[in-house]
Amino acid sequence: MAQIKLLVEGGAMAPGPTLSQQIGPLGVNMGQIISKINDATKSFKGLKVPVELSINASKEISIKVFSPPVSELLKKELGLEKGSGEQKKLYSGNASIEQIIAVASTKLPDMLCKDLKSAVKTVAGTGVSLGLLIEGKPAVETVQDIAKGKYDKEIKEIKTETSEEKKEKLSSEFNQIKLEQEKIIKQAQAAAEAQKAEAETTAAATPPAATGAKAATPTPTAATTPAAALPTTKKPEAKPTAKSAAKKK
Repeated sequence: MAQIKLLVEGGAMAPGPTLSQQIGPLGVNMGQIISKINDATKSFKGLKVPVELSINASKEISIKVFSPPVSELLKKELGLEKGSGEQKKLYSGNASIEQIIAVASTKLPDMLCKDLKSAVKTVAGTGVSLGLLIEGKPAVETVQDIAKGKYDKEIKEIKTETSEEKKEKLSSEFNQIKLEQEKIIKQAQAAAEAQKAEAETTAAATPPAATGAKAATPTPTAATTPAAALPTTKKPEAKPTAKSAAKKK
């Protein structure tokens, strides 16, 4: 029996080269498989869903659908398209502890957690990678709060519904944070543009460095060299002749 694990978009799987490479050699109808998978995952529309496809020797197809990854469930719960690209600087949303418990309750059967509290802590930990705030605090701090028992009452009662009043409060807090984030981003962009402009101006004002061989040193001449610096030339001494020698005697 052949088994293939896929991660597909719920209810919207489409043919592609990767799928063809995996399923093509099995000799089964591609369109039939896609139709079966889309039908089995239609309740997870808009989410990435893990699917296990089994095909036996008789070409019979069976499909097992698993719950989406925690990150996908969190994004759906909060209405996010994606998480933050800079988790330590920018936040993507502000979740309530009830929303975290709701995701943990859905995912618990597929998790290796011993109880719901452990699952809630794990889900909150995934919120860190998405750049989430939970109850107005960075997710990493909420993980610590969960471990200390701050939300034991909500977890024990499996509270998964957030009141409208609380939703509005969390949303208002996040809108203020979002405005501050946008302000910081604009300032950073302006600083980067100013630095770039300054570098370009400096480069334009700096003459290009001399290239090639060094300039030849001119040979000094009488016209250009001070007289004191010119070498003196001695006249050759006259040799004595026989006549001058006789006079001396």
